[in-house]
Amino acid sequence: MTDNRPIGVFDSGIGGLTVLREIWKTVPGESTIYFGDNSRTPYGTKSRSTVIRYSLQNLKFLETKDVKMVVIACNTASAYAYEELKKRADVPVVEVVTPGADVACRSTKNGKIGIIATKGTISTGVYKDAVEKRAEELGMKDIEIFQQACPLFVSLAEEGWWDTEVTRLTAEEYLKPLKEAGVDTLVMACTHYPLLTKVIKEVMGDDVVLVNTGEATAQVVKDLLSREGTASEGNSNPVREFYTSDEPELFEQVAAPFLGEGLPSGTKHFSTDKYEVTV
Repeated sequence: MTDNRPIGVFDSGIGGLTVLREIWKTVPGESTIYFGDNSRTPYGTKSRSTVIRYSLQNLKFLETKDVKMVVIACNTASAYAYEELKKRADVPVVEVVTPGADVACRSTKNGKIGIIATKGTISTGVYKDAVEKRAEELGMKDIEIFQQACPLFVSLAEEGWWDTEVTRLTAEEYLKPLKEAGVDTLVMACTHYPLLTKVIKEVMGDDVVLVNTGEATAQVVKDLLSREGTASEGNSNPVREFYTSDEPELFEQVAAPFLGEGLPSGTKHFSTDKYEVTV
């Protein structure tokens, strides 16, 4: 059985495009619809109830597009809204936190796991909680978790300064406590950070495993499609649609570096504010 309906992906802006890129790599025959809520970004500074409301509105929009799955490509929305979306959605919902936690627990050898993220994500404790929960499920003991906020990484990624001396110096400063702690696994718990992989790898060293939550999430998507029997088979020309709640032209300009290939064109404007939801 084949199911050619698209996969819906949403984020508060453009960071989620790194997750979308990994989905394209992992399941290249799948059509996708991406919604970037750029006019209301960032979600990280909003209250829990506001993030849930925004996420439910985004879900409603994607469901009008007859998607077969929804991927929350946003850390804050994954932390705050996943359970609510899972209850209300008519299709499977995938978030980005749990997959990264699972890969981190399976990758560590010495039990010392580092987490880098924005201040907002670190303050929620969502990744720390997810790693601890997954470690317990796997019967792992003596897990140590070290968190580090790296707020400037977002600006560096969006500026395209992925491999510059400024970025390297910034990374050395941010990552110094994690190196000193002896972590052997590092979760890049922000969708912008994979763009800085080269520098982060150089600073941390080859012995440290970097966990790209986008890669981990894409694998969950692939496994779920197989399990549900909803994979698109033999689709050599998948559709890739983009929507934003802000200016489409600006979205396409900023999005280009995040995708690398399949640059967005024909992006349409849509405001999900029109949907009334109860939180």
